[in-house]
Parts: sequence; structure tokens; C-alpha cells
Amino acid sequence: MKENTFYVLLSIRTGDGFESFGKFNLGNKRKAAADVFRQLKGDSRVDEKTMLTVDFVETVKGLPVNLQLLGCTLEEVAHNCKILAKETFKLLNLKR
Repeated sequence: MKENTFYVLLSIRTGDGFESFGKFNLGNKRKAAADVFRQLKGDSRVDEKTMLTVDFVETVKGLPVNLQLLGCTLEEVAHNCKILAKETFKLLNLKR
């Protein structure tokens, strides 16, 4: 049986809907992944004016399941990428 994994997906609104442009793997430990996602900035209220989103996703039996969604400004995405890069480094090198 394949283990569930967690990741964050960065997306931008286009004329055809949202397109993903970045993905950060947060491993297979729910608590550790949720702790990282809680550090991210954004607004859980997403509407038709939202241009950038950050999705917290779990794979279940190989299929993606959205757990949480944040709408972000460009500045918040920049902040979030910094946090995600730092935490990804820790996850990959310190093997929490």
C-alpha cells in the first residue's frame, strides 16, 4: 500500500482558470506538513478577485485531496516560498 504524501501547490489565475506553477513536497507526516502550512500567509476567503492561491494537498490512494486553500497577494506568495524552501530543506536534510 502506497503511503499518503502531503504537498503545497502554488497556482495563478489565468483566462482558463488556475494553473499551478510550483509544488513543494512536505513528506508523509501529517503533523509536520500541517505545521509547515500553518506558517504560511494568506486568506481562507477566496473569491473571483483572487489571483494567487496556495493549496495544502494530501494524496490518498494516489489521488489528490485538497485539505486547505489560501488566497495570497504576490508579497504573501514570496513570503510563503521562503518558508516552504526553508522547511523543505529541513525535511530533506534533517529527516524529522
